[in-house]
Amino acid sequence: MEAGSREVCKAAIQIALTDTRESELLLKEENLKDGIKSAAIDFGSEFASAVPKILERAVVAAKREGVIGATHAEEGAVAGAAHEALQQIIEKCIGLNLGGKIGIARYGSHISVCVFFAIGLLNLNDIAIGMGHRVV
Repeated sequence: MEAGSREVCKAAIQIALTDTRESELLLKEENLKDGIKSAAIDFGSEFASAVPKILERAVVAAKREGVIGATHAEEGAVAGAAHEALQQIIEKCIGLNLGGKIGIARYGSHISVCVFFAIGLLNLNDIAIGMGHRVV
C-alpha cells in the first residue's frame, strides 16, 4: 500500500479513538503491517497550561515509539502538527478542562497528529477533535 496524507491522518484519528491500551497496541501492529508507524498518549489537564505539555508529550511519544527520529525537522513536524490540531479546537477549550488522547501516525514523509478530547467541567463535557499534518 502506498499511503498518503489521507491514510496517515486516518491512522492518527483511529489510534486517538482507541478505548484501551490493548486495542491501541493491536491497531499499532495493524498500522505497521501497512508501513504506518503510530503512537498514542492519554492526556488530561486544565487548558491554559495544556498547550506546551501537549506539544512536548506528542514529540516525546513519537520519538519513544520510533515514529520519528531525533532530528530537529522531525520533532518540529510533530510539534507543528500538534499545534495545528489544537488551533482547531481552542475556542471550545478556553477556561475549561480537557481529557482524552493524542494520536500520531507517520508514513514516509507524512506525519499527522490527532487530538481527541472531552472538554468541560465535571461530567458536563463537549467532545472535540483536531487534526494536523506536516511533511518532513
